[in-house]
Amino acid sequence: MKANGFTLLEVLIALVIFSFGLLALAALMAKGLQYNTSALHRSYASAQAYDIADRMRANRLGITAGNYDSISGIGSDPGCIATGCTPAQMAQYDGWAWNSANAALLPSGSGSVTTDGTTYTITVTWDDDRDGPPLDNFVFQLQP
Repeated sequence: MKANGFTLLEVLIALVIFSFGLLALAALMAKGLQYNTSALHRSYASAQAYDIADRMRANRLGITAGNYDSISGIGSDPGCIATGCTPAQMAQYDGWAWNSANAALLPSGSGSVTTDGTTYTITVTWDDDRDGPPLDNFVFQLQP
């Protein structure tokens, strides 16, 4: 009975199968991390959309005057928080603070607010996979 080297062949085959299993497990973990990060970004985006909606509700005079009708980009800080802001300055500050937070929390994060006269559409946009367009977004509509 000649069985020399047969056990070595079994070990090599088992090693190859085990290696494929470990590679599949590593790929599964990488995908899980990617989806977890994506879910975190979507959670941040929804919280940011609700943040600007709350800011708008707190500044009714700014809404009535149309100061929130088109917010986009970071803009600038009006510098009135310490001295007291007018409704228009508060809306400018809200847009600046909100988009600064969007940029800090989300990769290539930005936000915009538009209106059709009665409904405000709040859109938070970010680059989830960091490879450029198409970008991910979260859209929320508000009727103050």
